[in-house]
Amino acid sequence: MPYTPILATLGYVLSPDGRSVLLIHRNTRPEDTHYGKFNGLGGKIERGEDIVTAMKRELREEAGIEATRLWLRGTINWPGFGKQGEDWLGFIYIIREFSGEPHSANPEGELAWVPVQTLLTPGALNLWEGDPHFLPLVFSDTPRQFHGVMPYRDGKPIGWTYEWV
Repeated sequence: MPYTPILATLGYVLSPDGRSVLLIHRNTRPEDTHYGKFNGLGGKIERGEDIVTAMKRELREEAGIEATRLWLRGTINWPGFGKQGEDWLGFIYIIREFSGEPHSANPEGELAWVPVQTLLTPGALNLWEGDPHFLPLVFSDTPRQFHGVMPYRDGKPIGWTYEWV
């Protein structure tokens, strides 16, 4: 049986000084699977889009900014992550440069600049339980990409493996 995950982007926009990251606090719709959590920006890749075009579109739609310098940090395969156990495959980016002024909110929640160190401090923010496993890789100084697998069951990660390439 072919593996057909939902393809998505997930981007972490850095402030001009590199000390803060733009996050969304998903706090507007209680029925949202992500409700109450902080997350990077992104979403599903649409038919006919490449991964860069999809990331740029999501940033435009969610934050009102135009990405001008993106860095693909890696990929994560999330088997079982979806609300109904759907599999997801995410392309993870750092956005180092952009034009425009980010919105303060969108229909999914409030946007906020959060110190990178706060994002990387365990327990400082309400994140998906698996995020602390891969976020240090996203913000690592290494030029290499990581590629990982994080299976989920019942909304919780049950494993994590990755390699640098």
